[in-house]
Amino acid sequence: VIRDGLLEKRSSGLLQLWKKKRCVLTEEGLRLLSYKGRGSDAPGSAWSARAKELRFERMETVECVEYKREMVYFTVVMAKGKEIDFRCAQDGTLWNAEIALALVRYKNQQALRTGRTRHLYTAPLGSTGEDEVL
Repeated sequence: VIRDGLLEKRSSGLLQLWKKKRCVLTEEGLRLLSYKGRGSDAPGSAWSARAKELRFERMETVECVEYKREMVYFTVVMAKGKEIDFRCAQDGTLWNAEIALALVRYKNQQALRTGRTRHLYTAPLGSTGEDEVL
């Protein structure tokens, strides 16, 4: 777990209400847990056991950062173009930066794995010149 805390997600319904979510940022993505009812914000109290996963493998970028009334608004863009809006308080380390850094880290690790795999399994295209007489 890289970070665990509260974010607000804009619903995709007609009214587009902001809904409080407990978010857990991991090396694989962002897990969103819904708030089930009234009570304290302590972890484990009134949070749904079922989580929605926004995996980095399906995430394109984090963008549209805007600062208004001590809140930070940002958008997570998924691979198929779906946009998910979030907001959080401006205090401390900002969620949008944490998510963006974790996404870049994930994409870099994927690129390294792909490069290593390609390098290991690519057959030589021709002579390297080491055994040739000049």
